Amino acid sequence: MKIYTRGGDKGKTGIFGGQRVDKDDARIEANGTIDELNSSIGVVRAHLPSGHEWQPILFKIQTEMMAVMSQVATPSAIRGTNQNTLDENLDKFCEECMDKMTDEMGPSETFVLPGGTVVSAHLQLCRAIARRAERRLWTLNKQDEVPPVVMRFINRLSDLFFTMARYDMYKAGDIEERWKDFLYKRKK
Repeated sequence: MKIYTRGGDKGKTGIFGGQRVDKDDARIEANGTIDELNSSIGVVRAHLPSGHEWQPILFKIQTEMMAVMSQVATPSAIRGTNQNTLDENLDKFCEECMDKMTDEMGPSETFVLPGGTVVSAHLQLCRAIARRAERRLWTLNKQDEVPPVVMRFINRLSDLFFTMARYDMYKAGDIEERWKDFLYKRKK
């Protein structure tokens, strides 16, 4: 089977269930952004040694994101026929990872400039793409319900990537470039 089908040459693409939609349809925009995020996570993994403690965490996230994309590609009316299921506790998984790192390095109290180590910079990019994916999912959700587990997972991912970026800097002994304290910290 060839990689190209020529089916999209006129601006349409297929989704789960066989329906064809415009390539800039909200469902395709959301999935394209999730795909971009998944690819960016792959870049982070490529920068980490194979035995790094984050490899299994990021691998789990990437594989779950493939199931997320399958669910997002499926209209809610036929979602029950999609065999790619999601772990309902993906948000909790992210929270546990964040809590472990935060317990060691302490909470963030300032806005941080993205950058630092190569891994930290790429994780900040993942954070920004996750936020865009979340916005695209909310746009789609206005048209056709997105599973709540997907919304929670993508929301937590942006926080997880921010925490991982900070943690990578912490482990490297680098100082985060800070912009300003969080507003609620300045009101004291």
